[in-house]
Amino acid sequence: MTLPICVAQLNFVVGDMAGNARRIVEAARQAHADGARLLLTPELSICGYAAEDLFLRPSFIAACDDAVKTVARELAGLPDLTVVVGHPTGGGHRSRSVAVQQRFNSASVLRGGEVIATYAKCELPNYQVFDERRYFAPGTAPCVFEVAGVRVGLLICEDAWFEAPARETRAAGAELLAVINASPFHVGKGYEREAMMRERVRDVGLPMVYAHLVGGQDEVVFEGHSFALNADGSLAGRAPSFEEKLFVSSVERSLSALEIKADTAPERSADADLWDALVLGVRDYIGKNGFPGALIGLSGGIDSALVLAVAVDALGKDRVRTVMMPSPYTADISWIDARDMANRLGVRHDEISIAPEFDAFRGSLGPLFEGRPEDTTEENIQARIRGTLLMALSNKFGAIVLTTGNKSEMATGYCTLYGDMAGGFAVIKDVAKTVVFRLARWRNAHDPYGTGANPIPERIITRPPSAELRPDQKDQDSLPPYEVLDAIIERYMENDEGIAELIAAGFDRADVEKVTRLIKINEYKRRQAAVGIRVTHRSFGKDWRYPITSKFRA
Repeated sequence: MTLPICVAQLNFVVGDMAGNARRIVEAARQAHADGARLLLTPELSICGYAAEDLFLRPSFIAACDDAVKTVARELAGLPDLTVVVGHPTGGGHRSRSVAVQQRFNSASVLRGGEVIATYAKCELPNYQVFDERRYFAPGTAPCVFEVAGVRVGLLICEDAWFEAPARETRAAGAELLAVINASPFHVGKGYEREAMMRERVRDVGLPMVYAHLVGGQDEVVFEGHSFALNADGSLAGRAPSFEEKLFVSSVERSLSALEIKADTAPERSADADLWDALVLGVRDYIGKNGFPGALIGLSGGIDSALVLAVAVDALGKDRVRTVMMPSPYTADISWIDARDMANRLGVRHDEISIAPEFDAFRGSLGPLFEGRPEDTTEENIQARIRGTLLMALSNKFGAIVLTTGNKSEMATGYCTLYGDMAGGFAVIKDVAKTVVFRLARWRNAHDPYGTGANPIPERIITRPPSAELRPDQKDQDSLPPYEVLDAIIERYMENDEGIAELIAAGFDRADVEKVTRLIKINEYKRRQAAVGIRVTHRSFGKDWRYPITSKFRA
């Protein structure tokens, strides 16, 4: 006995129920033609993940119900194909305070034009970017169905991270676990999933096929990386990461045991995953929201250089435009390096001096500022002139402005409201400065999308970073060395270590107190920052929910 199973590792669009249903039907027909008898789609594949407060709208749930019926009807002519689709169920209407009918994060099993079983997710995550308890009630019963003589137990995402759902599914007669998922990427997450699922299959003694989503949705990215495990925890196969794939595995019965065989994509480096996550995040945010292209303020510095390289890999050179806006303090090598990089990647590049506007601002404000020395006010004026010019170009031509601030700057407020923070999408918002340098070197050594080798001039990588808003300015004049700064941010912000722990670990007290104070007082800036791609397990976005107004100080 052999059961060919296909995972539809596809990129769905939130709210496009008709389009998502059509993609599932097309994948199902192709998989059936290739011999598959069971097709697994990712969690909430009908509506896309995550639909957030759209789940609260009865009309949204009704549209999902209609799409499930459409998929069942369209595949009725393939009675020997079983398809699992993820979708919300329930809902009813809402009173002022409570939902009249519960909603569930569900998966339905379709065969012969009918829904033969429906399962409701039992374990609802409510941490990091997850808010599932806001929308769903937990299911209580296992779901087991039979395909080609194999009893398949269905689990959804978080269910497989706990012992009870898998054990209850085995007790209900399952001999193979089918797990459908939509779990956002962070660096290393794919291999963390594999390791956790190895524990799960060893615990219950059942093999597993794990279907995962691919694609970008607002600030989160899903990397695919579907896989199959045998009951002993050995890897039976793995789908490629960051690309759509119909991933086929073959379940074979040998005596009384099941064994899975599949192709295995090679393991990847953390930097390769990170690069592809940024590229996919940019491509899908711009593509799914209908922007014609991207606009970047290119400064000759490392951050904007990295964002440009990501954007060209994501969109191609013809959909990316750069603008260099030198001020009186811009070094010649900055505009030379910016022009060099734009030429290397073949993008349209314009140069607009902001000196006349800066002079005009100083002239207008001079009488009001009389007797006060120049300070960060004048620095911020320059950044805001640049932001205004970029947004004017965006308004005129429709391209979205990609902001270029990194996580180290977002943490410490080393950025200007309505200046370099002006824009629609923050590509490296969750990438620390030390990682920015590392990624730049990685990209110069690799050309994963065929857009050009060594796109970033070496001098951009090696010269000391500077905002160039006053004479001889350097970033490290205001901040600890980036190796120290980023280590403190990671331990304090991402891992919740306390100030005393950081000092005990050997960090200088002054550095720790300065950085943690800057993180606290710049919350008001981050609330106004553009949404950006999440690539760590804790980003400044849905993961980070701190009050702006607070007197607490550790």
